[in-house]
Amino acid sequence: MNRFVDNLPPMDLMRSEKMTFVQLIIPAESSHRAITYLGELGLVQFRDLNAEKSPFQRTFVNQVKRCAEMSRKLRFFKDQINKAGLMSSPSVLQSDIHLEDLEIQLAEHEHELIEMNSNSEKLRQSYNELLEFKIVLEKACSFLVSSHGAVISEERELKENVFSIGNYVETPFLYEQEMTPAPSNHSGLRFISGIICKSKVLRFERMLFRATRGNMLFNQAPADEQIIDPISNEMVEKIVFVVFFSGEQARTKILKICEAFGANCYPVPEDISKQRQITSEVSARLADLETTLEAGIRHRNKALASVGGPLTIWMEMVRREKSVYDTLNMLNFDVTKKCLVGEGWCPVFAKTQIQEALQRATFDSNSEVDIIFHSMDALESPPTYFRTNNFTGPYQEIVDAYGVARYQEANPAVYTVITFPFLFAVMFGDWGHGICLLLGALVLIARESKLSTQRLGSFMEMLFGGRYVLLLMSLFSIYCGLIYNEFFSVPYHIFGASAYKCRDNTCRDARTTGLVKYREPYPFGVDPSWRGSRSELPFLNSLKMKMSILFGVVHMNLGIILSYFNAHFFGSSLDIRYQFVPQMIFLNCLFGYLSLLIIVKWCTGSQADLYHVMIYMFLSPFDNLGENQLFWGQRPLQVVLLLLSVIAVPWMLFPKPFMLKKLHNERFQGRTYGVLNSFEVDLEMEPGSTRQHDDEFNFTEVFVHQMIHSIEFVLGSVSNTASYLRLWALSLAHSELSTVFYEKVLLLAWGYDNLIIRLLGLAVFSFATAFILLMMESLSAFLHALRLHWVEFQNKFYHGDGYKFRPFSFASLTEDEN
Repeated sequence: MNRFVDNLPPMDLMRSEKMTFVQLIIPAESSHRAITYLGELGLVQFRDLNAEKSPFQRTFVNQVKRCAEMSRKLRFFKDQINKAGLMSSPSVLQSDIHLEDLEIQLAEHEHELIEMNSNSEKLRQSYNELLEFKIVLEKACSFLVSSHGAVISEERELKENVFSIGNYVETPFLYEQEMTPAPSNHSGLRFISGIICKSKVLRFERMLFRATRGNMLFNQAPADEQIIDPISNEMVEKIVFVVFFSGEQARTKILKICEAFGANCYPVPEDISKQRQITSEVSARLADLETTLEAGIRHRNKALASVGGPLTIWMEMVRREKSVYDTLNMLNFDVTKKCLVGEGWCPVFAKTQIQEALQRATFDSNSEVDIIFHSMDALESPPTYFRTNNFTGPYQEIVDAYGVARYQEANPAVYTVITFPFLFAVMFGDWGHGICLLLGALVLIARESKLSTQRLGSFMEMLFGGRYVLLLMSLFSIYCGLIYNEFFSVPYHIFGASAYKCRDNTCRDARTTGLVKYREPYPFGVDPSWRGSRSELPFLNSLKMKMSILFGVVHMNLGIILSYFNAHFFGSSLDIRYQFVPQMIFLNCLFGYLSLLIIVKWCTGSQADLYHVMIYMFLSPFDNLGENQLFWGQRPLQVVLLLLSVIAVPWMLFPKPFMLKKLHNERFQGRTYGVLNSFEVDLEMEPGSTRQHDDEFNFTEVFVHQMIHSIEFVLGSVSNTASYLRLWALSLAHSELSTVFYEKVLLLAWGYDNLIIRLLGLAVFSFATAFILLMMESLSAFLHALRLHWVEFQNKFYHGDGYKFRPFSFASLTEDEN
């Protein structure tokens, strides 16, 4: 067996790439260029040798601060360009600019832009004030002209509301003052005019009324023009108001309230000629300011356009430089302060490329000392690195979402590529719905080059990333739909005529007495005549339930077989003898035997009750099976299988802990010092129990761990097999939902001789198909397939306690990194 396994051809994704721990000794003059070239290569993961230092204690903290400041300025330019609504066109000019020159240019551009923004804000504020003044003049004039009539009409209301308490000086009522000509003094009728935001008017009027105790008259009118808010650059609706009052105390209170509510007050002369003169002057100044503002906006847009061209290149350059200095901060200076020492991981296959990049960095920096690059031994476990592409990447992400593979353990993604979309399709099987998914996947693949360069939303980004997963899920759904013979729940005679026919021409007895078989079975998939017959549901339930058990047993056996490949690869003979073998025996003596009974029953057409067979295999193993016997020798075979399954439980539980204790005693017998643990010795032992780096061996902990593992497998074999019945349940639910929408919506609407009802029924059917069957049902099947892989499949062999290989790479930098 071992020789056969050794002769198997290697698989790219089966094991993670072999990694090596390396050390780099880089001269100071070539350090920046060397790290830059390694970032372009993207195959070295550096280890932080200054983890005990804070970011402000590191060597290149000043360079990092400068890059962060430049990044802030570039983001400021980008925000200004977006606010101005300008399109930044990529430019190739000044692509070789140095960082120092770029820093000077950015400072100049920022100073110029801030100054222009400040001037623009001042001009905009002056323009807004003049515009508000003009609006107040126009509206307040009408209030002043019609003030006599307005006051007389409110005489009774003012009589009831105005009263004098406390410090208020008793004065004539407002309407009396307005009707009686009097000089404009402190005791006469006065007014304040201004403008306020529309959202504050009600609260503003209520506050004025309470502050003056009703001794005021409030007039308002909406402004004809909306005014731009200089802070938010949004159009704001405002209201012009005129408050008539009497007394100096009331005036002081009203002005304070106006200030608190952000209302702008403007003086309006009572003389009509002065009003017209001021209005004409304000209009002239507004025209001048408008011309000045337009010229300023053109100048500012021109300055932003000059920055927007190379902005993308500058942002990428600063992002790279900052990442280079961040990486240099992870390196240590040697004692002479002339070399930087770095450590990290890299794939074995990349050592030649890394050495070539370092030699090129030495040559380009005119350094007289070469960069030293050599491998070292490491106590820690290496990171996990799989080379994936657009097709295999999403499946690897599905596996990594559960846990990153331990270094060089068997990778479930190799098999997930096929098993995941297939189990999805078993639950989603309908070749009409599968075609809809296929069209969506083909659209995403056809527009791959365009969509990969666009910024997508989170949902669309996830959908686009899994386009090849969606492709395989749709293809397998079409395949399973052809087997189930369902096209939007409607069966078709695709592969020939049915094997059944009705007893008479009316076919009324199809749902009662049943059909008659008159020819060979239907060549592929479910016979379409089962649809609508009296035994349709029992037949499909039995078929899908047994099929789910078969798929589950095969899937779990694959997981246990992969545990053998893991044990063989790491040289752990204990795991093969005392874990793999009893697990295979236990699972297949019970549920493998059940799968055999299902296949024999299908092939022979027997009416045996498999529930009865499996239950009484435990309760009464020596009783005669009677009519439930499927083949000769079934009863003694069941006894043997039952005994083997019982023996397999202590086989899993007891030998391995005692063998580990024996090996430990032999390894440390007669020694007063510990031995250096090799990587192979560590991997031979169970994680969390015997991977000790000292002389201690906790037998109790090892035994309890093995006991938990054994009990979990025994109980999990039953629960995991039952868990695969979700394939049957979701397939049945999907089929029945499709049937309900087809019969109770589409066919019911089509029974009316009315075009509107038919179109309405078609619309409801399309909506239900798209949003319930294609979106919600596909999401449900996706999640259940995910659970079957994470729990039922991967827990048989997959530890998932590794960590990803995250190399320093410019390609992985995002726009959010500062």
